[in-house]
Amino acid sequence: MIKPTKRLFSFEFKLDAVRRFQAGESKAALARELQLSSPELIEKWARQYRTEGEDGLRPKPKGRPRTNPEAPAQPESELQRLRRENERLRAEVAFLGKVQALRDEERR
Repeated sequence: MIKPTKRLFSFEFKLDAVRRFQAGESKAALARELQLSSPELIEKWARQYRTEGEDGLRPKPKGRPRTNPEAPAQPESELQRLRRENERLRAEVAFLGKVQALRDEERR
């Protein structure tokens, strides 16, 4: 049976299902009673519960964590700044050398 939307289950719902599963109820019977799309959900929740404890069943925040805009960026050391500038200058010299070589080729 295909559901139109993805169901979200509360922490308490998952915990209750896992505890009943661990008490000996079959996952197929539990899935039918709780109207789950698959008995494998209960098995997945039980595995998360065994490895991570109750926190494994809690909802996880979506997306990338926010950065603190008030946190100051680490100041770049002078050595790092000089290395970055040196790399930029090397790339500039290489570029200008290639431009000069192309101009010399056109003149011939």
